[in-house]
Amino acid sequence: MTRPTDAAPAAPSVAFVTLGCAKNEVDTAHMRTRLLQAGFRMEDDPACADAVVVNTCSFIQSATEESLEAIFDVAGLPNVAAGAALIVAGCMPARYGDDLAGELTEARAFVPCSREDDIAAVVADALGLDELPTPVEDAAAVAAAQPASVSAYVKISDGCDRFCTYCTIPFIRGRYRSFPLDDVRADVAAQVAAGVREIVLIAQDTGRWGADFDEPSSLAALVSTLAEEFPATWFRVMYIQPEGLTDELLDAVAAHDNVCDYFDIPLQHVDADILRAMNRTGSREEFLALVERVLAHVPGATLRTTLIAGFPGETDEQFEDLCAFVEEGLFDYVGVFPYSREEGTRAASLPDQVDEDEKSDRAQRLRDIADAVCCPRIAARIGRTMDVLVEGFEEDGQLFGRAMCQAPEVDGVTYIDGGEPGEIRPVTIADTLLYEMEGE
Repeated sequence: MTRPTDAAPAAPSVAFVTLGCAKNEVDTAHMRTRLLQAGFRMEDDPACADAVVVNTCSFIQSATEESLEAIFDVAGLPNVAAGAALIVAGCMPARYGDDLAGELTEARAFVPCSREDDIAAVVADALGLDELPTPVEDAAAVAAAQPASVSAYVKISDGCDRFCTYCTIPFIRGRYRSFPLDDVRADVAAQVAAGVREIVLIAQDTGRWGADFDEPSSLAALVSTLAEEFPATWFRVMYIQPEGLTDELLDAVAAHDNVCDYFDIPLQHVDADILRAMNRTGSREEFLALVERVLAHVPGATLRTTLIAGFPGETDEQFEDLCAFVEEGLFDYVGVFPYSREEGTRAASLPDQVDEDEKSDRAQRLRDIADAVCCPRIAARIGRTMDVLVEGFEEDGQLFGRAMCQAPEVDGVTYIDGGEPGEIRPVTIADTLLYEMEGE
């Protein structure tokens, strides 16, 4: 950490290490903005910062372990050992509360999700500052200090009221609350002004947006409003529970060319008894009808789902039925996770817990089946011409982007032979390799 020699030392610098899902990335971006507005500087390298904020994930045990590893890595940095402040934010402080302070003595402060708006005061206190640095009122300067990107996530709500028996989110994030339309619109407008070409709308349960307002609204209304106000921007909606796929929403997607005909629908299982044990609804028959309805409204739509293998009480027959459902090849992308037994959830105390090795084996078998049926669906795109958003260059110099059928970070990319980051170019798909596409 170097300091200028003049009489006006630079404001303290802050670096972020972000774990977990896209929602955490949004939270980090908001904390960065608040720190920049308060006059702090941002530092890309945690080893050179005056304070390091580790924004943690604690959704499942493996995520908690990954977050702990990151915290200990940061604690071992020379600058932190020499006095830089280590601050732990996000899901871990929200989930474990005061117990965390006694376990992680390396951290100087803890910021649960509910206190992230106070990050500037927390950092100042952790650094022992008597007052905050000089605030920055120039919005353009604050925006310029944020990482440049052609795609950005925008949260439209937080929390969840579903209380699925395996899930910790309601205990970490609280009850469901939609963000007002004006706030979402302002967030989108700021991203578009900064050069973003794709907005990914995210939440724990996007399909419920607006239902909790005094004058209820809907995700369909939100999507239509944003798509019409920002016609040159792509919009993509992630994590729509089956109940949220209303005909109104499907028609809104079909009616706007700049809304990706892409539906991320976390089914989790298809056996009605297992779903009830998860405190969810549905069945294999209902989900088959749901897919049929989606494709009737939006022909050719791209479908993604996530599934849990090895939930307590899952019999061999129920697992085989789940495998058979995946083998039908209805989805372009299938994410599979072994059930994680989380302390404090109702499912953790259910009888007939599945052995860890068996859960892993079942999850891998499901992934293998998914690859076997999904990769041919990707290969079937060869010869089609589709718009591709140019994102940037790989380390080897290869240019890449994504088509509307590819969500950021999870669905692979499209390698292309021309264009500049931020452009949307028509590309003919010439080849595929597993989930990646090659265009020209």
